Amino acid sequence: MKEAVSIGGTPSAEPDLNELMGRVALGDQDAFASVYDLAMGPVLGTVRAVLRDHAQSEEVAQEIMVELWRTAARYRPDRGTAINWILTLAHRRAVDRVRSAEASAARDHKAALLDRTPAYDTVAEQVESRLEREQVRRCLRTLTEIQRQAVTLAYYRGLTYREVAEILTLPLGTVKTRMRDGLIRLRDCLGVTA
Repeated sequence: MKEAVSIGGTPSAEPDLNELMGRVALGDQDAFASVYDLAMGPVLGTVRAVLRDHAQSEEVAQEIMVELWRTAARYRPDRGTAINWILTLAHRRAVDRVRSAEASAARDHKAALLDRTPAYDTVAEQVESRLEREQVRRCLRTLTEIQRQAVTLAYYRGLTYREVAEILTLPLGTVKTRMRDGLIRLRDCLGVTA
């Protein structure tokens, strides 16, 4: 069996990551420094494999190490090794970052499409308005002369019943009746439902 050769004379015992995690859970900063040194390389490699962006990978790896400091007490040695637990955290965080970036890009794309879409189609609006005006004119032609005059004065010139009655030299009640009958006819002609 071969012995480990160490440079500098004395063999150094590799610290046990599982034991270090127990100490980190108790708030031992020196133990965390050792965990950081042992785990940062594999964490960065795992994250970089998912993200493929060097700067973002470093950022996520740092977030994982901060999370590791805060959540070290959740590590359970009976469920697996510390490095597997740490790399599982790293992989999950990297996948979450990818999903977040994809969702953000989808929201931005959707917002950009909405910005380009006009609130309404001006051509369609003009055509619809012109068709409505033509339909109203056609329906006005179906009214009697007094009904058409009364409705036109009231709705297009904004006159009151009394003012319409004075202009047409008709009793107020007659004007009201003619307007009511004219409006009913217009409603039916335009196909408006109550």
